[in-house]
Amino acid sequence: MAMTVHCDIVSAEEAIFSGRVEMLIAAGVQGDLGIMHGHTPLLTKLRPGPVRVIKQNGEEEIFYVSSGFLEVQPDGVTVLADTAARASNLDEAAALEAKKHAEQALENQSGDFDYSRAASQLAEAAAQIRTIQQIRQKMGKR
Repeated sequence: MAMTVHCDIVSAEEAIFSGRVEMLIAAGVQGDLGIMHGHTPLLTKLRPGPVRVIKQNGEEEIFYVSSGFLEVQPDGVTVLADTAARASNLDEAAALEAKKHAEQALENQSGDFDYSRAASQLAEAAAQIRTIQQIRQKMGKR
């Protein structure tokens, strides 16, 4: 039986996951992280994107986080996200529309244009689409 660690994924709105996991994979600001039982304590900022959880029974679940922090302590792993959702609950059409809108905003800059906001919206929409694609690959769909 594989060693496990307790994991909590919480957002500002709600606790979205709590349980024992064999591994957690998340997109940190300096690259992807794989966290297993016995990992060195760590605190890092997360990029928008998927967080993969391999549960105690070997089942995999994918979540989306808009950004936040990952904390690893000897007694558990915590993902503190600004926004979090189960990947299966993401709306692909809305993400594609948000991406299109952000790309148009970046192309048609006006005098009161907020570049950082448009770039952030584009990154978040792209991360949601990437998360949806990961769950499709997991399920064997294209």
